[in-house]
Amino acid sequence: MEIQTTKRGRGAFSLTELLVVIGVVAVLAAMLLPANSGPRRKWVAQRINCINNLKQDALASKLWANDNGGKYPMEISFANRGAMEFAERGIACPIFQAMSNELSTPRILICPADEKHFPATNFTTDFNNSKISYFVGLNASEANPQSFLAGDDNFAINGKPVQSGILNLQGNRVEWTNERHHRAGNIALADGSVQQINNESLEKSFETGAATNRLVIP
Repeated sequence: MEIQTTKRGRGAFSLTELLVVIGVVAVLAAMLLPANSGPRRKWVAQRINCINNLKQDALASKLWANDNGGKYPMEISFANRGAMEFAERGIACPIFQAMSNELSTPRILICPADEKHFPATNFTTDFNNSKISYFVGLNASEANPQSFLAGDDNFAINGKPVQSGILNLQGNRVEWTNERHHRAGNIALADGSVQQINNESLEKSFETGAATNRLVIP
C-alpha cells in the first residue's frame, strides 16, 4: 500500500519562520517608535492618576454631604463644620479641610501633571491654597448631578490665566491652558463621575447649563 504525502507549499510558513518574522516586526516597530513615546506614556499616566484623585475627592464630598443633610461644605456655615463663609470669599483650602476625615490625605488634591504645586503633608499646619490643584464648584449641588463639583484649575479667562479667588463663568471666554492635559482638563461632577473635557466641550457645558456659575480657584 502506497502512502501518499502532502508536500507543504512554498507559500506557507513554519512555526519557526513565523516566530522569526514576528521578532523582526517587533524590532522594526521599536526602531520606528517616535522619540516622544516615553513622554506620551507619562502624560497618559498623569491623566489617569488625576482622574483617580478627583474620583476620591468626589466620593469624599458625597460622604460628607450624606452626614450633613445632603449639602457640601460650601453650603454650610463654619459654625456648623462647613466652610460657606470662606467659599464665598474665594478661599478654597477650608473647604477641603472641612472634609479632611473623608479625604484622608492631602496628596490627592494635587494633579500629577501640575508642576507648580506640591502636596501638603497634613491638613493643618502645612495646608493652604498653594497645596491644591483643583477648583471647587461654588454652586455645586446634589440636586444638580451634572454641576461641576471639582476639577483642574488651569483655566484662562479671556486669554489670561485665572487668579486665585472666585471665577464667574458667565459672560467670560473660559478655556484650558496647555499646562497639564494638552488643553483639556478633568472635572468631577456632583453625581460622582469624572470626565475629561476639552475646550470645545467646556464651552458647550456653559451653553447647556451643566456647569456651575462660579468656581473657587485656589
